[in-house]
Amino acid sequence: MKSAKELIIYKDFKNGRLFYNFTWILENYKNDYYNKEDIRALFYECFHDLLELAGSHGFEGNLWHNFLTFLLINNENAYSTASEKRGKIGGSLEEIALHDFSIFKGFFDFDLDILKEELELDDIAVLKNYVSTADNGKILNKRIRDRIVSLSRQLEQAEDVQQFLSYVAEFYKDFGVGTLGLHKAFRIEHDEKGNAVIAPISRIAHVKLDDLVGYESAKKKLIDNTEAFVKGRSANNCLLFGDAGTGKSSSIKAIINEYYDDGLRMIEVYKHQFQDLNAVIAQIKNRNYKFIIYMDDLSFEEFEIEYKYLKAVIEGGLEKKPDNVLIYATSNRRHLVRETFSDRTQQEDDLHNNDTVQEKLSLVARFGVSIYFGAPTPKEFKNIVKVLAEKQHVTMSEEELLAEANKWELSHGGLSGRTAQQFINYLLGQQGADA
Repeated sequence: MKSAKELIIYKDFKNGRLFYNFTWILENYKNDYYNKEDIRALFYECFHDLLELAGSHGFEGNLWHNFLTFLLINNENAYSTASEKRGKIGGSLEEIALHDFSIFKGFFDFDLDILKEELELDDIAVLKNYVSTADNGKILNKRIRDRIVSLSRQLEQAEDVQQFLSYVAEFYKDFGVGTLGLHKAFRIEHDEKGNAVIAPISRIAHVKLDDLVGYESAKKKLIDNTEAFVKGRSANNCLLFGDAGTGKSSSIKAIINEYYDDGLRMIEVYKHQFQDLNAVIAQIKNRNYKFIIYMDDLSFEEFEIEYKYLKAVIEGGLEKKPDNVLIYATSNRRHLVRETFSDRTQQEDDLHNNDTVQEKLSLVARFGVSIYFGAPTPKEFKNIVKVLAEKQHVTMSEEELLAEANKWELSHGGLSGRTAQQFINYLLGQQGADA
């Protein structure tokens, strides 16, 4: 069996200590130079770490193989990033990948029962056949967790290194690699050096487009633009504006759930982070995904200048915005930047005053598509309530349902999709209390 130290491309693992400790055991368990008690102690330390990963990620079956698979799909290197969303690439990179995969296959093929005999271990059966106590872990969504476990079993059964490579390459094609491949949504954080980094959001709302009642015309504009984007056609930045609680943010969350399998990813950015936008775009511009930079509830007061960073990123800098990046924003304001009365009144310098107004208004012009979400009419509100009640299996006559909905909206924010959903949530809570 080849040593882990001979790996060429697959290096710098995020859980490198566990990987190199366990592979050292596989390579040295028969070496009389080392004390067996020390090797046993190291094994149980590794076993502990594997159990912790199983709990946080929802792994099951052979935990060592799950871990090796997890390393393969998370390691961003020249081969894996070239293969994401493409699959097998051929060429010299694939030849080097075959070298590394032959080493990994040796680790997969190693019979852990040998350790049981040589080191007198009692818990190998649990390591090889771990049964998860929950549906999924806290870090990965269930669908990805299941795919990792499935890939682990495929790699266990690979007849040769070529088949091993085919399985890994197919995963890269379907899901991608690393943090950007395994997760849908991200936020901006800063490392200890103050550099902007893209951090995954492990739990996002699983709202679907079909869950959003009404606003069919507005949703169609958003869907058409997004589909053009993920299919590599020309698409525009989008501004969703209108009344509060009308589904602007929910529509964008539904978009990422709908098109994740097509390689769409979303990065949520707050106003105070606009100065990090160039650094973030530099990290994603050469990846094989489509990215929506999402700005929720976007608006600026007259004294705030962050909108200038945004204008520069959208259009106007020396470097063209990458084709795999769009900006989607929501706002209750049509023009984003608050205008004051003094902006529009006559002052001593009318020319400069007009420049100020135009600079503020020009931000909206940078969004090629503007989509209006208005408050529903009373009739539309009633329809939203009825549809949501049916979807959530609310047991109440239509007459009573609408009468109660009318009372609710009068004292809970008026006519909106959000008010309708809150009313249904209230009814469901009451039903649960009565059960």
